[in-house]
Formats: sequence, C-alpha cells, structure tokens
Amino acid sequence: MTTVAAQGPALVPEEGMAGPGAERAALAALCEQRGVALFYYDIWGTRREVPESGLRALLHAMGVAVDQPGAAQAALLSGPRGQGEPEDAMPLPPVVVFGEDAQPASVPVAAPDGGENWHWELQEECGRTHVGTCRSAEDGTGPRIDLPVLPPGYHRVTVYCGESKRCSMQVVTAPARCHLPPAVQDGGRVWGWAVQLYALRSRRNWGMGDFTDLENLVRLASRHGAGFVGLNPLHALHPDNPAHASPYSPSSRRFLDVFYIDVEAVADFAESAAVRRHVASQAFQKRLAELRAAELVDYIGIAAAKLPVLEKLYDHFRRKHLSPASRAPRRRGAGGDGMVLPPLPLAGEGGGEGLDAATVRGAAFREFQRSGGLALRRYALYEALQEHFRRLDANTSGWTQWPEAYRDPGSRAVLEFAEEHAERVEFFEYLQWLADIQLGRAQEVAREFGMGVGLYCDLAVSVDLGGADVWAERDLYACEASAGCPPDDFNLRGQDWGLPPMLPDAMRERGYAPFIAVLRANMRRAGALRIDHVMGLARLFWVPRGGTPEAGAYVAYPFEDLLGIVALESRRSGCMVIGEDLGTVPDEVREGMARKGILSYRVLYFSRRHTDAYGDIYLSPAEFPADALVTATTHDLATLAGFWDDVDLQIRAELDLFPSEAMRERLFAGRKEERKQLLWALQREGLLPEGASPEPFAPEHMTPELAMAIQEYLARAPARMQVVQAEDVLGCREQANLPGTVDEVPNWRRKLPVDLEDWSGDARFTELARRLTAARSAA
Repeated sequence: MTTVAAQGPALVPEEGMAGPGAERAALAALCEQRGVALFYYDIWGTRREVPESGLRALLHAMGVAVDQPGAAQAALLSGPRGQGEPEDAMPLPPVVVFGEDAQPASVPVAAPDGGENWHWELQEECGRTHVGTCRSAEDGTGPRIDLPVLPPGYHRVTVYCGESKRCSMQVVTAPARCHLPPAVQDGGRVWGWAVQLYALRSRRNWGMGDFTDLENLVRLASRHGAGFVGLNPLHALHPDNPAHASPYSPSSRRFLDVFYIDVEAVADFAESAAVRRHVASQAFQKRLAELRAAELVDYIGIAAAKLPVLEKLYDHFRRKHLSPASRAPRRRGAGGDGMVLPPLPLAGEGGGEGLDAATVRGAAFREFQRSGGLALRRYALYEALQEHFRRLDANTSGWTQWPEAYRDPGSRAVLEFAEEHAERVEFFEYLQWLADIQLGRAQEVAREFGMGVGLYCDLAVSVDLGGADVWAERDLYACEASAGCPPDDFNLRGQDWGLPPMLPDAMRERGYAPFIAVLRANMRRAGALRIDHVMGLARLFWVPRGGTPEAGAYVAYPFEDLLGIVALESRRSGCMVIGEDLGTVPDEVREGMARKGILSYRVLYFSRRHTDAYGDIYLSPAEFPADALVTATTHDLATLAGFWDDVDLQIRAELDLFPSEAMRERLFAGRKEERKQLLWALQREGLLPEGASPEPFAPEHMTPELAMAIQEYLARAPARMQVVQAEDVLGCREQANLPGTVDEVPNWRRKLPVDLEDWSGDARFTELARRLTAARSAA
C-alpha cells in the first residue's frame, strides 16, 4: 500500500537561539519549507549562493512577509499554508496524486482528537461512492484513510467528524505513461514540418498565415508522407497591441490568437453580402495586396484590416443567429472541465436564464459560452476592458495600469462594465469561438488524411504580467517575480523573461485546476504537445521583479504530481507529449520524463560527445534515444544556412551582445570546428554530398544537397519523431527569434520566402519529403 507522508513539524531554530543568528536560521528553514533553494550550480559547475536580499524578495513574492525583525521566525511557525495553532490546521492536504500502479493508497488525517468518530466519503469521478472510517495506523502514527483502488481520474474525498463536515480533498489517480499514437509505437517513426504559422505566405491570406493556410499545409504535408505539422504557440496575444507579437509572452495560455482566424472562411462571411462587398472593394483589396507583399508581418496593418470586418460579422451573427432576449446575456460561470471541483460562480450573475438562440449555429455558440464558463467570460471581459482603457491612454499595456477599481475581476466596477459593454464582451467570446472552430478543423483534416500525429502544438512557460490570465487569477501568480534562467555563456548576468510564475502552493490549494485547465486547452486540438522548458515542472528559476538574475533562485514545484497530471490529460486527450529539456536539466527530470513516456527534445547542434582523439564529435544516428524528438535546430537557434554562415554570431557581434571579446572569438572558432565535425559525421554515415568535404573544408555556404543530407542523417535515428524547420528547407539565413534581443531584429515577424501554393512544385520540399519518408519507414 502506498502511504502519503504526513506533514512534519516546521523546522525552527534551536531553543534558546535569538538575534541575527536565529533570524538567519529561520530564513533558511523558511526557504526550505517554501521550496526556495539557497544555492545552485551554474553551467560551469560553480556553486552560487543566493544573496539574502534575493531570498527575502522571493519569499515576499510568495506572500510571506519577512522584511521586519523576527518576521521569518513568525512566518516559519505559521506553517506553509498560513496555519497557526494545530487546531487550525486542515486535516487533509488539498490534493494528492497517485500513480494507478501505486494503489491501494493511504492518506493520513491530522485529527486533533485522535480521529474518534471521524469518517470519510469518496466520490469517484464517475459518481460511484465509497464510505469508510478513519482507522489508526498499525505503526501508531494516527488515523488514516485507506482508499480503494481507483480508476485514472479526478475524485473527491470528504471527511466528517460525527455529522460535521471538516474538509475535502481531491484525489488524482494518474496513468503510468502518456499517450502514444499507434504511428510511433513498436518502432514506428514519423517526420513532419515545423512552421511559425504567422510566417506562412499564401496568395489568399491577409498578410500572415492563418488557420486555412494551416489546413492546406496539413493536406500538403500528409500527401508527401509527413506525420505531423509543428507549430509555434497559438496562445492569445494582445489584440489591442498587435505589435506585441512574441508567442512565448501571451496574454492567455487558455485561449487562441484571434489574428489566425481566416475571415473569409467564417460562415457569417458567406451569409453577409454587405461584408463580402466591403472586402471585395478595390481599396480593401489593395490593402490586402500590400499586406501580403510586405517583407515582414505587419501585425498592426493586419489587425486594422481584420478586426473591423470581424466586428461586422459579429453584428450579422447576432442579428441572424441569436434571439433578441439572449443577445449578450448575463450568466453564471460554469467550469466546463468535468472535474470534481466546487463551482466558480461569477458574483452578481444570474443562473443562465435566457440563453436561447434563434438557429442551430446560435445554439452552438451558446454551448461554447457555457462550456467556456468563467474562464472564457473573464478573458473576454479583460479584452474589452484593455481595449477601453487603451483608447483612453495609448500607453496602457495591461491591467496593472488600469484604475484600481478594475484590477479585481470580481469588483462592482468590473461587473457594471460587463453589463454596460455586454456586446463588446461577447464579441471577444465570438472571436474565440471562430478560432476554436478553425483550429479544430485543421486537426480534423489531419485525421481525415491519415496523419499519424496531426498538429504538434507548443505550450509557453507562462504568461505576460499585464495579460488576461494574471488578471483573472492574480493570487495564482507570483506577480513580484518573473521566470528566467541563471548566467550562461551568452548571458553572464542571466536572463529575466518577464513572465510571472505560478505559485506552487496556490496550485496545490486549487487541486492543480489551473494547470489542468491549461493542459486541456492546449491538448484538445492537438495530436502532440511540446512543453517549453519542461524543467519548470520540477524547478523554475525566479528573479525578483525589479532585481537582477544574480539575485534569483530556483523554486521547487511538485514534479511527481504535475507529471502524473500531464500523463492523465495526455491519455484523455489522445495527445502525446514532448518535453523541451535543453540546457542544464537535473537527472530526475529526464528520469521522470522517460518513466512517464514524455519524449525528450534533442537538437543536433547540441548532440555531441567528447573523444580523446577527435574532440567533441556529433552523435551517430544510432546513439539518439528512441523516446525522443530530433531536430537540426529550433526557432531560437541559427537555421542551417545561418549556422554555416555564422549569421547569428555576426548579428550578436554587431549588437555588442557578447560579454567579452574572448567569448566572441571562442564562439566563432567553435562554430568553425562544429561545421567541420558535422561534415565528418555525414561522411561516417555515407551521406556526404558531392563536392562537400571536411578536409579541405567545403562548401563555404549551405547548399540544398547538404541541408538534405543533414536531415537524412537525423532520419536514421531511432527517435519516434523528427521535425524539419521550414526555414531550413528554403535556405533561410535568419532565424525566427534571436534570444537576448527585442526590437533590435525583427523577431517573430519574418515571413517564409515561398508561397504555400508553390511548395508542392518545389523540389527542395518534394525530394526531401521522399527521402525522409523512405528513411523513417525503414525498419
């Protein structure tokens, strides 16, 4: 039987200790209690002690006041959940997570009277009920709940003392491993293209790739043997500020970027002759031609073209598909996630009256609103509020700059705004509905065309501080900290990503519901999901807001619990999982990934091993693991052509981004050696193209034949997935994003140089697809 460990007593300074020594000891113990590491080892193996100021700042970000003398000792004694005396402590933790192979399980009950007259009731997710009494453990450690064997899912235990309810706890039973589709089981291997969706050119889009382009790419890729199409994060960005375009700094991870909507594919467009005439006008078509022809994605111009037309479509939809009594209704938020959790009503809302619709399509929209519940409602409210305040002041960049009365989503001011601007709020819900329909259609097409995986989506680490997710659940985030990373070769001072991390204790108190919701939102339209910076499930580097990474520290997360939930949601969604595990990753993270069937993310540039005779050489294809995704490069790294021509290094040099001249020289010299070693690796595999040679070195620049040979090299690996960046097929020299820069280079704005309609006639695509399909299909 698996037993949950009872929470031990708080670590307190030894009796008799007082003064600064006791306070320092209390601070260290408090950090241990809250999961804040006192030191870490950097990439050079140097132990770095976190300064006391940094520790205090991060504890403050967790809501623990330690700025006064004696505060650390007082906070330590109050316990991790802010409980004082033992009788105030909750008898059960808010949530426990078990593996289905670790049953039956037993949970200790912190009953102050020894557990007499204490009993429990367990409700399974399916509705089945179990009851029992809290029995004392054989080892005399106190009463426990001996749970029955449970199926994977979310269940709830409620504990009573006599007739009085004392508390409840969520019980999560997790499957042993994540979902794997048949295409990658029993030695199966697939390959696919990876694109930045916005970067797709086509002769029909409005200046950036959209969901119809994605659907067409899925058809094209499947016809040429691809098993998936990889994508950048599709999270909701900032409609009021479209130039804020990084997909890794979203407003919300639960909703979609509405600028990917294909306006002309919306059913209301086909129904509205007036809107079609507007779009067909000579002036409007001229604007679209200019947006398509632009070298870079013009997000501001695209927003100016799309949003007014979408507004016209919403007006048409309201008039035709919603009955007058039900337009922009007030309603109670419904969780819509099927979890055994208490409801989350929106204060002041009615019980869902008047949600009728005039047509079947109107009813479908109402159902989308119901299932989206409070989360969708607050997201749409946020967008309407942000738009409103930005019109008053163009410098308003999020809720942190709104008037105080509007910063609480449950405030009277917000509720009044929602009533007064009901149509505008509903407009943003309508946009999410359209985006969800179109993305869902792309995944349906992938299944119809027999793709083994389908859409391969990406989950960002966190969200923008001023965005919708933080506003909706501010107490879930450490708003006085941000995620980042410690010093490394390129950033001697470390990095601050400006993204507030979730609070581990707040996640647990909610039974991990916010984390579950994010997974579900991103898995529901995907066949595979990449978790960016997967190490964040175990530990995340926090930087005090307003401070520097030198004052940062690693904060622990409940790794095993989160892994179990990832596996459960993966199985339920039929979505396989890839963990981006680049950099210095603790062994326990990769061990946990392997145990749960989460694929490792292996990049050719970093896949080398040291030899005494030849220095650092590239791994042979056979040396890559099977439980992995392999790729030559990523959106954050040099393209193959850029790698060969030192494009990324040259840009860094021009922008003075190297910490020292010695570092610059070392990296340029290292790159030259890496290119030579890559040619040697191709030669060992018999893949060196004609005219290429490590000695004498050739070619000086990347060629299509060499790029294909590198992809064929990876195709021989036993890894279940291989992804090919579209930029590498087309010979692009610039990468999608250059880390460490913001506006110095056009990050997240570069377009691919070839229209999607021309891919099927481009030998670079068709020949590579033929070779990869043959290589990956071979036993």
